[in-house]
Amino acid sequence: MLILQAERDALLKPLQAVTGIVERRHTLPILSNVLIESVHGQTNILATDLEIQINTHGPATDSENFRITTNAKKLQDILRALPDGMPVSLDWAQNRLTLKAGKSRFALQTLPAEDFPLMSVGEEVSVAFSLPQEAFKHMLSQVQYSMAVQDIRYYLNGLLMQAEGNQLRLVATDGHRLAVSCATIDAELPKAEVILPRKTVLELFKLLNHPSEPVTVELLDNQVRFRCNDIVVVSKVVDGKFPDFNRVIPLDNDKIFLVNRTQLLGALERAAILANEKFRGARLHIRPGLLSVVCSNNEQEEAREELEIAYQGAELEVGFNIGYLMDVLRNVHVEDMQLAFGDANRSTLFTIPNNPDFKYIVMPMRI
Repeated sequence: MLILQAERDALLKPLQAVTGIVERRHTLPILSNVLIESVHGQTNILATDLEIQINTHGPATDSENFRITTNAKKLQDILRALPDGMPVSLDWAQNRLTLKAGKSRFALQTLPAEDFPLMSVGEEVSVAFSLPQEAFKHMLSQVQYSMAVQDIRYYLNGLLMQAEGNQLRLVATDGHRLAVSCATIDAELPKAEVILPRKTVLELFKLLNHPSEPVTVELLDNQVRFRCNDIVVVSKVVDGKFPDFNRVIPLDNDKIFLVNRTQLLGALERAAILANEKFRGARLHIRPGLLSVVCSNNEQEEAREELEIAYQGAELEVGFNIGYLMDVLRNVHVEDMQLAFGDANRSTLFTIPNNPDFKYIVMPMRI
């Protein structure tokens, strides 16, 4: 039975939108598959790992209604390997999906669609708002690198999304550094907050690729739904209490100066070559007119970088994980950053001059 005919890209693009969440090895083999179904000529493509579910529209078809599942990565890899614009057809018979393209033939196994486990999606929307994809992606880029990775404090392995009034706030922390990004939205919302899982955040960042189009965010019961570009993402939220981030923002750091972001990043990247591979420590030495970055390792090797700065305050030396400093400079694309230091035991605050919407706090380390 011929179920679909389309150009390679018309099938590959929607498939790529959903397959990022598919695990290659799963306790349920069918979760390595993608569900392809057609109802009245409208093709839908869906993937899930039972924590997050993504579905989108595929190319239209003249076929009668059908529902099949087949291996997501294999189908995607085959389509990727075909030339651009190549006409593709899919035939389904006797639990086999045959993909034909020119003189190429690929026979893939299918599993029964009725065995494919779909997430149960809540009906009631408690909060909903929209903003341009460009704005939301910009916010994500400013904070997502600060999420924890496999921390025992599971609520840190994600990102806090907080809405109140006309303000949207995203916060991420791994316990050693914290990033906050804010934006004004065209809405008046009750206070609501959810913790988005790390996987959802990373997948969403990839999908927000139409800057001027909106993304709609809907909070459901223990779930959040995002709609963008004909794609619907439903994700469970992390059950837990995110730490009160306002308490860790240092308000009285008095050693303040501006520094060129790319110059400081270059100095850190060069100095990091000789940093201790395990501890990744760097010493920042501030004195009037000068910022020094020093890294050393167990082989008695040392790197020293110096930058001129407009600073006339007291002298200070403080240690940091150099990776935490480079992360913020790589992800916040501005010309200058403002650094505010307290003492050697106090967190340092990175901000954007004349912009209250971004804050990055990094704790010092003993070196």
